[in-house]
Amino acid sequence: MRNINTIISREYLTRVKKKSFLLTTFLVPVLFAAMCILPSVIMFMAKDEGKKFAVVDQSGLVLPYLENSDAVTFEDYSAESPDSMKVKFEELGLDALVVVSPLDTVARTVTVASYSEKPMSVEMKERIASRASEAVEDYRISLYEMGDLKQIMEDVKADVSVATYTIGDEGEEKITSSEVYMLISMILSIIIYMFIAMFSGMVMQSVIEEKASRVVEVLVSSVKATELMFGKIIGVACVALTQFMLWIVLTVVLVGGFSLFVGFDSLMGDPAQTEQMMEMTAQMGGVDVTEMTETMAQEEGLGAVLSTLKDINWVQMIIAFVVYFALGYLLYASFFAAIGSAVENEADTNQLQMPVTIPLILAFFVALYAFNAPDSQIVWWGSMIPFTSPIVMLARIPFGVPTWELVLSVVLLVGTFLACGWASAKIYRIGILMFGKKTTFKDLWKWLKQK
Repeated sequence: MRNINTIISREYLTRVKKKSFLLTTFLVPVLFAAMCILPSVIMFMAKDEGKKFAVVDQSGLVLPYLENSDAVTFEDYSAESPDSMKVKFEELGLDALVVVSPLDTVARTVTVASYSEKPMSVEMKERIASRASEAVEDYRISLYEMGDLKQIMEDVKADVSVATYTIGDEGEEKITSSEVYMLISMILSIIIYMFIAMFSGMVMQSVIEEKASRVVEVLVSSVKATELMFGKIIGVACVALTQFMLWIVLTVVLVGGFSLFVGFDSLMGDPAQTEQMMEMTAQMGGVDVTEMTETMAQEEGLGAVLSTLKDINWVQMIIAFVVYFALGYLLYASFFAAIGSAVENEADTNQLQMPVTIPLILAFFVALYAFNAPDSQIVWWGSMIPFTSPIVMLARIPFGVPTWELVLSVVLLVGTFLACGWASAKIYRIGILMFGKKTTFKDLWKWLKQK
C-alpha cells in the first residue's frame, strides 16, 4: 500500500500541476456557464426588428389577421399588382412582399407566397402561415351560418392534464412530476458516461506515453507492475473527482453571478422565443419537450415539480453517483490500462478498444430511454450487468429502485471489477515491457494464461 500511495500521490500531483489541467478546470466551467447563458442572449439578440412587409391580399381575408409588431409592419398594397410590386422593393424600402391568392371557392382556401431579396426567417414564415390559417378557418366557420360556432368549438376543446401521485408505505399520497424524474435520469446518464469514457481514456493515454518514453522500465524496477497500474488508476480517479467538484462550484458561481448581474427575468429571455427553442429541441431529440413544459407550467404542475424535487432522496442520489462512478471508472480504467500497456501508440488501440467501448455505448443508449420504462427487462438487466450498470442504474434510481437491487448491482460490479482488474493486471505486467510487435487478441489471451 505504501508503494501504491506513492504512485497515487505522484499521479495526482503531476496532473493537477499541469497547465492543461488548470486550463480545462477553469475553461470548462466557462463553457458550461456559456451553454446556460448564451441561448437566452442569442434569443434576445437574434430577432427581426423594423421590417417592412407589403401585402397584396387578393382574397380580402388574410390582411386583417396580420398584426404589426416591433419586428415587422404589414402595409396594404392590395390595389397594386404583384408583378409591379416586385420591381419596387428599393423604391418603397420593402423587406418582403407577401401575396395572398384569390379565394378558391371550391377548396375554400388560399395560397400565400412571399418574395424578398434575402431568405425570410423561419419564425416570420411560421407567423404569416399561422395567421393565414386562422383567417381561412374563420372563413370556413362563417359558411355554416352559425354565429357562435367558433365559440362552441372553443368551449368544446378540452385540455386534460394528468396529475401523478406516489403512495408511501403508510398510504400517504405525494404529488410528483414524471418530467422531473426524466430530466434527472437523462442528466445523470450523460454525466457519468462522459466521465467514465473521458478519464478511462486518460489512463490509457498515460500508460502509452510512459511506455513509449521508456519511463515505465525505470518505474517497474522499483515497484510491481500491478502496483503501478492500480496506483495510476486511483490517482487519475482522484484527479477526476477534484476536477468534477471544481467544475460544479465554478459553474454555479458563474451562472449565479451572471443572473444576479442582468436579472433572472432577463436571463430567462422572451417566453415566446423560449417556447420556440424548446420546440426545436423536441424535434431534434425525439422528446415532446413542449408538452412537458406546458404541463410543468400549470399551477398544479409547478407544485408537482417542487414536491418532486423536495421528495427526491438527494443523499441516496449523490452516494449512488459517487459509488457507480468510482466502480464504473475502476472497471473500465483497468481495461484501458491493459490496452495501453499492449500497444506502443494510440493508432494501435482502435481494434483492442472495440470490445470495451461497445458495452459503454450500449449502456448510454439504454439509459437515455430508461425513463420510458424504468422497470422493463432490457433496462433491468442493463442495471444489473456490471459492464452497463454504472450508467443504466443511475438512470433508474430517480424512479425508485428496491434496496436489494442496488445491493445486488453493486456486489456484481465489485466482483466483476476484481476479476477484470486481476486479468488486466496480468496483461499489464507483460504488455508494459513488450516492444516491436503489434499486439492481437491472441497475444492477450496468451498473456492471461501465463502464471
